[in-house]
Amino acid sequence: MNNAIKENVNKNYVNQYNGNENKILFWNVDTQYDFMRSDESFNGALAVKGARAIENNLEKLTTIAEKYDLKVINTADWHTMEDAEISCNPDYKKTYPQHCMQYTKGAQYIPATEPEDPIIVFWKDKAFNTKSISENRNILLYKNKFDAFEGNPYTNIILNTINPDIVIVYGVATNVCVDMAVKGLLKNQKEIYVVRDAIKELPSEQAATTLDDITDLWQKIM
Repeated sequence: MNNAIKENVNKNYVNQYNGNENKILFWNVDTQYDFMRSDESFNGALAVKGARAIENNLEKLTTIAEKYDLKVINTADWHTMEDAEISCNPDYKKTYPQHCMQYTKGAQYIPATEPEDPIIVFWKDKAFNTKSISENRNILLYKNKFDAFEGNPYTNIILNTINPDIVIVYGVATNVCVDMAVKGLLKNQKEIYVVRDAIKELPSEQAATTLDDITDLWQKIM
């Protein structure tokens, strides 16, 4: 994150709400090992090319959220072989190879974005106590679909409970889960900012068109 963008986050979207930080929510999308790393340290199952380059920016966002005591919704894929998007013959549109399988390192967050003492909300939980939201700065939403609003039945409930004015979105992949997060937030009529140098897309034949389409839809790109 360059200094101008960092200053933009601090001054424009945090300081104006000084003393009422619940009006700002950070939304960390799927920054897990299987998406973020493909090098000697870890060979991610579905690594986003170039994702390692945004880790410093992701860490700065994590630091800002901690400094200003801002709530963070952290979404994460948490798969089993029974999940609809997991396939041995993936089409890389609706299905993908095994990734972020439950209890594997690939499903863990990278150090730059690992949530501190989060409340964990599984997509298969039978119930959820909304009172716990006020007691935790970090919320970890495990999902079994690309879309956090479809892959976890509690996403809308948690978002409505926090009821932020502004949501700052970052993570991977731009043209899959980030895009779906933004669209879901727009349906909830939230003011959204996407941090340009803290997102990264999956390459595909349609990637350029997809990126043009979704950035036209997104409200603001920081």
